[in-house]
Amino acid sequence: MLTRTVEKPSTPVHAHTPLLVCDLPLLMYRSYFALPKSIKGVDGNSVNALLGTANAVLAAIDAYSPRAVVMCDGAEAATYRVEAFPGYHAAREPMPEPLAWQFHHGSTLWGSLGWNPADAGDLEADDLMATLAAQEQTQAGTALILTGDRDLLQCVTDSVRVLLLKPGKGTVEMGPSEVVELLGVTPQQVPDLIALRGDPSDGIPGAPGIGAKTAARLLAEFGDLEGVISAASKQSPKVAESLTTNAELLRSFRDVATVRETETPRVDDCTTDPRAGADAAEQLGMNRLAARLRE
Repeated sequence: MLTRTVEKPSTPVHAHTPLLVCDLPLLMYRSYFALPKSIKGVDGNSVNALLGTANAVLAAIDAYSPRAVVMCDGAEAATYRVEAFPGYHAAREPMPEPLAWQFHHGSTLWGSLGWNPADAGDLEADDLMATLAAQEQTQAGTALILTGDRDLLQCVTDSVRVLLLKPGKGTVEMGPSEVVELLGVTPQQVPDLIALRGDPSDGIPGAPGIGAKTAARLLAEFGDLEGVISAASKQSPKVAESLTTNAELLRSFRDVATVRETETPRVDDCTTDPRAGADAAEQLGMNRLAARLRE
């Protein structure tokens, strides 16, 4: 299974019952490739992605008792990101057909469990998650973002935490200090870090010759991407050339890496309904999940 443990920071976390915002595409893809495809349901269809996703969300619910759960989906690649950098997501393979089947049937399962299926439309799930988390903070609430995508660490504040899935290590709750410890930069600097060091999973190459450690060091010294570019002449000839030659491209990378808020209503409180969820799981042939929910 994906994860059953949650590692929490030593500092106080939530004064309110949090909203749990889930990265549906990442959870589904991660589960599909991590769990055996021999996990079958109705009509012999694989249900490994549905099972792994449900288990990960249920683990977070057990740990945090959120006021509501939102399963966020969206476009594979937002138009504005592709326009800013045509190479964005260009190398990604089409969705496997067995996984597409599970996406199609997942909305019924999530809805039956009382988890809100939400779609970002032309934007991506990341943008919707960032929006929902920011809403909670504006309303003096708190939010948890369940994901394995480090890009979303840019959303972390004292009121918004990321539950970061780590292979073999369960789920680690990331606050501002944990982000600095992991990446060497603050949450606000994450898009600048991505622009400089790149992100192969998104097709962002970064600045030639500048790796993660150098990027973090530059940002610690000069604050943000603009400060780093302005101070290019203070660096080694190789780094200086990389920054000055690719300055506009790096700004495009930062734009691509930065989440954008969208208009969406605030989510009402809604508790998980294990009985209805069990019935929906049983209809999909997920009998072990159904039994667990009925317990």
